[in-house]
Amino acid sequence: MILYTGGTFDLFHSGHVNFLYHCKKLSDRVVVSLNTDEFIEEYKGKKPILSYNDRKKVLQACKYVDYVVENIGGKDSKLSISSVNPDIIAIGDDWAKKDYYKQMGFTQKWLDENDITLLYIPYTQNTSTTQIKSKILNT
Repeated sequence: MILYTGGTFDLFHSGHVNFLYHCKKLSDRVVVSLNTDEFIEEYKGKKPILSYNDRKKVLQACKYVDYVVENIGGKDSKLSISSVNPDIIAIGDDWAKKDYYKQMGFTQKWLDENDITLLYIPYTQNTSTTQIKSKILNT
């Protein structure tokens, strides 16, 4: 079983580890589609702290990740997802109240047609890149 997830993973932290641990428990192979520096700058309006290559190396060192691929789709992730041919797409449940389908550029119909299940993984509370940045700046 192949699980696909995507993200920025800038300033990798325990919340990321918890998320990827749960992903690995659900599948044989965890594939992370990593956002490029250019996409992050366009989407968030600022560059990531760590470069794509640095973020990729950190993810590759995580024992819960089998493969890291470049998110080649940007706002329309169907191309990246299709290249992996996953059984599951996993996302944090902090996305449950957001329009994840619009964010990723697909529909439930597209998921159904491709036999892909969308699963929400519990979000680790009180741990985020934003909090880490704030702590660094205020210390």
